Amino acid sequence: MYYLGIDIGSLSCDAVLIDENETVLASSVIPTGARNVEAIQKVKTHVLDMAGIQESELKAVISTGYGRNRVDKRLKAVTEITCHARGIKASLEGTGLLIDIGGQDSKAIKLDTDGKVKDFAMNDKCAAGTGRFLEAMARALQVPIEEMSELDHGATKNLTLSSMCTVFAESEVVSLIADGVETNEIVNGLNRAIASRTISLVKRVAPELSNESVAMSGGVAKNSGVIRALNQLMGKEIKVPEQPDTIGALGAALIALEKSK
Repeated sequence: MYYLGIDIGSLSCDAVLIDENETVLASSVIPTGARNVEAIQKVKTHVLDMAGIQESELKAVISTGYGRNRVDKRLKAVTEITCHARGIKASLEGTGLLIDIGGQDSKAIKLDTDGKVKDFAMNDKCAAGTGRFLEAMARALQVPIEEMSELDHGATKNLTLSSMCTVFAESEVVSLIADGVETNEIVNGLNRAIASRTISLVKRVAPELSNESVAMSGGVAKNSGVIRALNQLMGKEIKVPEQPDTIGALGAALIALEKSK
């Protein structure tokens, strides 16, 4: 039998399909778009086709993310905090602190030695430092967002942005461009600002930034520039799983397997 996890976020809809041995058979990430129900069906069809199985062979489906209650035929809807914790335990055993930055919110999750959630802090009131923030900055810089990861190389000025509000930061970036500031300096400033804001969130659950292993999930974890800035400001290496953007869906699939048993 097979088990499916679906994570419906503001920017992407992710799915992971596993078997009874916890082996990942297929995974997919697609844009959520304006109609999340259509995205859910599309991502489900995609992973089933990739694995060559029928929907009737699914034993259980667990949904997570802000649109989790939109998934039909689900066994249960589970919070993204729980799913990300379960997914990172399977991907990076021993993680004590998980940073998750998605499309519209940021989370810092403190885990115990068994990978269970001990505490968490969440910023869901503002898009600053999230995927949507980076999309807006890429538009202002007129560069593909996929290229943002490497555009900070060679920066030396440690530029500081005056605001992390998406609207004001976008206006500030436009002004910096007009003043002739190099793109790599601007991107480095953005990365440092995101890292600084993230560390403020982390300190709410881990005030001392202890020696425990730190990992990062979510789409922003694919931005190596942000990871470099976090490494520098935290003074430690942030571990990133192979597919950071599907950690929530993986956790949901693993929970589907556990719940069905």
